[in-house]
Amino acid sequence: MGPAVLVADDIQITVDRRLIATGNVEAFQGQTRLTAQAIAYNPDTGRMTLTGPITIEDGTGVRLLADQAELSRDMQNGLLLGARLVLNEQLQLAAVQASRVNGRYTQLYKTVVTSCTICADDPRPPLWQIRAKRVVYDEQGQQIYFDHAQLRIRSVPVFYWPRLRVPDQKQTRVTGVLLPEIRSDSRLGTGFKLPYFIALNPHRDLTLTPYLSNNTRTLEFRYREKFVRGEIIFEGAVSKDELLPDDTRGYLFAGGWFDVKRDFRLQFDVELVSDDAYLSDYDYSDRDRLDSQIQISRARRDEFIRLSYINLKSLRDDEDDNVLPSNVIEALYEKRLFPSALGGELRLAAEAHAHDRPSSVDFDQNGDGVVDGRDMLRLNVEAEWLRTFQIGGLQAQTRLGIVGGVYEVTDDATSPEDESELSPTAALILRYPMVKQGGDGARHILEPFAQLAWIGGDTLTTPNEESTRVEFDQGNFLSLSRFPAPDRRERGWSAAIGATWSRIDPDSWSLSVTGGQILRQDAQPDFTSSSGLSGTQSDFLLSGQLRLKGGLALTGRTLFDDSFDVTKAELRGNWSNQRLNVGGSYIWIDEDPAIEQFDDIGEIKFDGIYRIDRNWTVGLDMRYDIVAGRTATAEAGLIYQNECVRVGVRVKRSFADSTTLEPSTSLGLTVSLNGFSMNTGERVEARSCGKHTK
Repeated sequence: MGPAVLVADDIQITVDRRLIATGNVEAFQGQTRLTAQAIAYNPDTGRMTLTGPITIEDGTGVRLLADQAELSRDMQNGLLLGARLVLNEQLQLAAVQASRVNGRYTQLYKTVVTSCTICADDPRPPLWQIRAKRVVYDEQGQQIYFDHAQLRIRSVPVFYWPRLRVPDQKQTRVTGVLLPEIRSDSRLGTGFKLPYFIALNPHRDLTLTPYLSNNTRTLEFRYREKFVRGEIIFEGAVSKDELLPDDTRGYLFAGGWFDVKRDFRLQFDVELVSDDAYLSDYDYSDRDRLDSQIQISRARRDEFIRLSYINLKSLRDDEDDNVLPSNVIEALYEKRLFPSALGGELRLAAEAHAHDRPSSVDFDQNGDGVVDGRDMLRLNVEAEWLRTFQIGGLQAQTRLGIVGGVYEVTDDATSPEDESELSPTAALILRYPMVKQGGDGARHILEPFAQLAWIGGDTLTTPNEESTRVEFDQGNFLSLSRFPAPDRRERGWSAAIGATWSRIDPDSWSLSVTGGQILRQDAQPDFTSSSGLSGTQSDFLLSGQLRLKGGLALTGRTLFDDSFDVTKAELRGNWSNQRLNVGGSYIWIDEDPAIEQFDDIGEIKFDGIYRIDRNWTVGLDMRYDIVAGRTATAEAGLIYQNECVRVGVRVKRSFADSTTLEPSTSLGLTVSLNGFSMNTGERVEARSCGKHTK
């Protein structure tokens, strides 16, 4: 501890060597700062007698106030009368008497603790307070210990604890109780959740959450651990309930990653559930398919390697895991080279894929045109050379390549067991960007583009297993093949014609629109109507983006045919300011029996948060099924928060109706007292005295 510095209006040294400082006294020692009205220091005893009002600050957010005090020379030990301890400018601990021990502990006797604003002209007690016979604040351990603590709402006693320990707000990893929740569910009844966080060490923790209600006894858990080169997380729950009284239900989601040698990264993701309805019954997830995966990969500037295994499980009523490709193995290698003799860029790729169905039935057992036990293995290789030329304002890119594949089908008597291909590819892409500066300072960019492409070879006769769902958008507009997997390729000649127009305004808003169409020599049999690519002439693609200075952002895409009938449409938007944040989306897809989509798909989704005032916030999340003409899910939340308390109410309604999922409604209530680390809400500025809030 360094030497102390004393500043005051008047400083005297008496004949017996006592130092007396009066008037605006300030003392500094290290990070500790003390202010008082008067200080008397006795060098024989090494003690200081202080006359208040007294303030002691240590630079860590801890402030100690008192009317009178007697402290040691280094201000680390002593006794204070009429003391008040303020932590992080929020939590207040007022006591008749307090003592400081070794500069670490502050003991307060007959203490009242609250984070509510207390006004001298307001006779009402604070909204909440904890009264205790003794409170010990461990500044180094950032812990608060209570003896014989009593929680009061206004002046009404609610809870009593003989011993209580809670962390202060600066402590983010400490063993203890987290925010409790009261939950009411139409299927599970009214219950109570009480999370308990266990800090096993600085890199490892466990959270256990008992959930007790009329119809369930559940233990939720979450385990996390960080390593030098990775991390893991396990979360899940185990339940005994009245919905399936004879079964023990539960789920486990686990994931993690590790950096291994030679820049490789190992990742894993495990998803397990006891029954199809469990995740929905307990509102843990709305997923209807689970995928567990382990993968090792490496990404470098000119090289990418990936090897993965995926296990799929469906939770849908109309899907049987025995006839789904439940086990999938994939390997991918990509390499970029820049040969000086040829110029341009050479891309090499090799991909292996295998999937297996648990069923071994090799015919259409269900009469739906699908072989139940079909398994497939394929190996694809590709080499492509790209080079770009600049001719004045015209940019030309040439692409020449060759693709090959070997396919093996088993457990399918209707398909050949082996098939192979070797096909050349070629393409020429032309772009002519033009820029114009408007009189208002806006910049206009018009870029027409065109592609002429050709892929040789014949369409494969092996079953279409991976490319049944095709998306046509601006991302694959200039692709040689728009199928999502190489088990199918476009064949013959095709042309892509389109343009992009953009306007960038100096007033910080922009608009971009892209439109175009694909023309072909021959129709591709594996493109269905919903893809927008069937026939010799594709649907017209129109997409756009709008960003305004006020925070509005819109992105849209649509496909329409020659009759201007929309076959697919998508619109997403978001707008925000200081009080409001809203977002939404609209999607429409026409029916397509060829991919077992026998009904139109239409949906509107909306979510928003509105801050009514400094204390109240309301949120809404809704999904509406246009085709069914009903709401699919709806969730609303209301939060009240002031400087000392945060109360949240959430209600959720699921309108699902199937053999495994039933409509349900859940209601949740959480209450937290500000000033402790268990509270995760945003701090609200304290109200001003003189205006009492009810």
